[in-house]
Amino acid sequence: MSNQRNIIIAVVLSLALMLGFDLLMGRLYPAPPPSERVTAQADAPAQAAAPRHTREGGLTDPGDIAEEVRDLRGALAVPGRVRIDAPEVAGSINPVGARIDDIVLKTHRQTVERNSGPVRLFSPAGTPAQQFAQFGWIGEGVAVPDARTVWQVAGGPLAPGRPVTLTWNNGSGQLFTLRFAIDQYYMLTVEQTVANTAPGSVALRPYAFINRTSRTASLDTFNVHAGPIGDFGGAVDFGWNYDDVDDAGTARPEGQAAWLGFTDIYWLSALVPQKGAQVDGDFRALGNETYRADVIYDPITVASGRQATRTTQLFAGAKESQVLDRYENAGIDRFGLAIDWGWFRWFMYPIFWLLRQIFAQTGNFGVAIILLTVIVRAVLFPIAQKQFASMAQMRAVQPKMKAIQERYKDDRAQMQQEMAKLYKDEKVNPLAGCLPTLLQIPIFFALYKVLLVAIEMRHQPFVLWIRDLSAPDPATILNLFGLLAFTPPSFLAIGVLAVLLGLTMWLQFKLNPAPMDPVQQQVFMIMPWVLMFVMAPFAAGLLLYWITSNVLTLAQQKYLYSKHPQLKAQADKDGNDPAKSVVQ
Repeated sequence: MSNQRNIIIAVVLSLALMLGFDLLMGRLYPAPPPSERVTAQADAPAQAAAPRHTREGGLTDPGDIAEEVRDLRGALAVPGRVRIDAPEVAGSINPVGARIDDIVLKTHRQTVERNSGPVRLFSPAGTPAQQFAQFGWIGEGVAVPDARTVWQVAGGPLAPGRPVTLTWNNGSGQLFTLRFAIDQYYMLTVEQTVANTAPGSVALRPYAFINRTSRTASLDTFNVHAGPIGDFGGAVDFGWNYDDVDDAGTARPEGQAAWLGFTDIYWLSALVPQKGAQVDGDFRALGNETYRADVIYDPITVASGRQATRTTQLFAGAKESQVLDRYENAGIDRFGLAIDWGWFRWFMYPIFWLLRQIFAQTGNFGVAIILLTVIVRAVLFPIAQKQFASMAQMRAVQPKMKAIQERYKDDRAQMQQEMAKLYKDEKVNPLAGCLPTLLQIPIFFALYKVLLVAIEMRHQPFVLWIRDLSAPDPATILNLFGLLAFTPPSFLAIGVLAVLLGLTMWLQFKLNPAPMDPVQQQVFMIMPWVLMFVMAPFAAGLLLYWITSNVLTLAQQKYLYSKHPQLKAQADKDGNDPAKSVVQ
């Protein structure tokens, strides 16, 4: 009785801790209202508190959002901009400074609403959401273009097969040329050429950089990286975040840079230096929540009457796995790993591939998740049959097990030896029943990670109210499924899918043979409802997978009970036995 009371107290305390943590953190570290944040930034810009980051990133402060709209309206209306019009990308290049500072992604919406407009990735310098790329040269004793240089434009708009050329003559015998080209996805290729017609040689260092603010960064968590990223020395480095760069001033990861830039959960801006060229690659904190990723080539000497070119690629777009893999196959090493798949990526790839193939046939990722679950359970069905056979065997030897426990209750070592001998003699494996569950864990984790990081899942609808399988179920009970105009706190946001999860798991436990230990019975009765709270904030697609798996398990149990009637009879007997009943 004491053990039962202790286990119930432990479960209740765990649940209270889980529910109270979010509320406690909100009270201890309350986020100031938007108006207070705007005032604080106006009074002390250098020490303004960092804005709250969201999972997808972007501006969150209403004042910043309004300012961004105003600034864009003015900056993009300046005449002379070179229009970008590619299948996936639209925007413009500013001929002042030759900056690529206006990029939107045509096929990705800001929100699930169809009229929300395209995602904006690049914004001009000085705007609240600034992010841009610039290409140039460093030189001593020679005039080089800078951020104020007005370039001469030839061509436009920039589109696949239609490059644009910018030129600038420094008046001292050097002609600088930037040739921009773009493909059908998200990659720009920039050729930086300097032609020297002066009598003597000149020494220059071509460079490229990406400048961005961290105010628009997506949330950097223990399992999904957001911030500086790059391939250094033959491995993708996820080790630096914006705070680390602030502390270091200049962060120089070890090894030659194959590519580097900044990543959010779904978006990437990265520079790919010329293959075989020697470069310095680093990340710099510029202050006021602004950062830079640099590619600086080794010096080149251009003799009189000669010219030199360095070619750098700029990726600015969505982290679509097939697109990144295509660039990797074209020669950009480990570019597909810009998606933070984690340690188990080799297991996740086949799951994601199968999910994509089913989606290609059905056109609905929710249906694809259900069919994937059916395939997984079909593959595991032979193991489930063995699991039930093992459970039947365990039931048959329970009288002998109880006798051993009673006989050696004061000698646990001897009890374990006798139990092991009994299992061997009766050919019973007490762990066989755990195997199907253990095999499903990596599949569950793989799907969890896919829903978390794969942009292919972003804004994918299922049916009715489920309009985004990568987001939590929006129909929560406390706001009457959206009828009331408030959003419950995350620890109480119990949606329809979470309730179905708890119910199907409770039915599954009810259908299973009741454990001999009354304490275990009580844990199994409470566990479904604890998991209902734990899983409620997870992606709707993950809950859909688990609910489908539970329903298939119930059907499977019904079938296997028909094959093992002695197990069903024992389960019914345990369920009707008052001494073993969980509810007293």
